[in-house]
Order: sequence, then C-alpha cells, then structure tokens
Amino acid sequence: MDVNDLESAINNAKTEAAPAAPEITTDVKAEVPQMTEEEEKGFHKGALNTLIAERGELAKMVGNVEGIMQAHISRLKELGVDLK
Repeated sequence: MDVNDLESAINNAKTEAAPAAPEITTDVKAEVPQMTEEEEKGFHKGALNTLIAERGELAKMVGNVEGIMQAHISRLKELGVDLK
C-alpha cells in the first residue's frame, strides 16, 4: 500500500465532499445590533436562570449515575468480586 496514494485519496475525498466556502470580503461590515443596558441585564439574567436550571438537571443526572454505579458495585461484592 502506497501511503502517498492514500493521502491523495483522502485529500480528494475532502475537496469533493466539502462545498466551496463562500467568499467573504473584508470591506463589508456586519452590523451588530446594540442592546440597551436594561435589555443586556435581562439577557444576562435569562442566561443565568437557564444555566442554573441546567446545572440542577446535571446534578440529578450525576446522582442517578452514582446510584446505578453503587447498585452494580453492591452486586459485584455479593458475587465475591473485590473492588479496590
């Protein structure tokens, strides 16, 4: 097997599969919408509320995984497997 042929095949597959990227010109500036201070405060408060809820769900998931792991560990101990 020739490594160069393999590299060529991989590179050709990448260029054939990937669509051409649109050309971006630097003279066009995208306008960024400006928020008032009150809107920005609301945005950050909303983001924090969402993240707090997500953190709570993650903690529940960790608790569930821990409980399942403990059940497996208990059963292995009953079967005489010593886990260290």
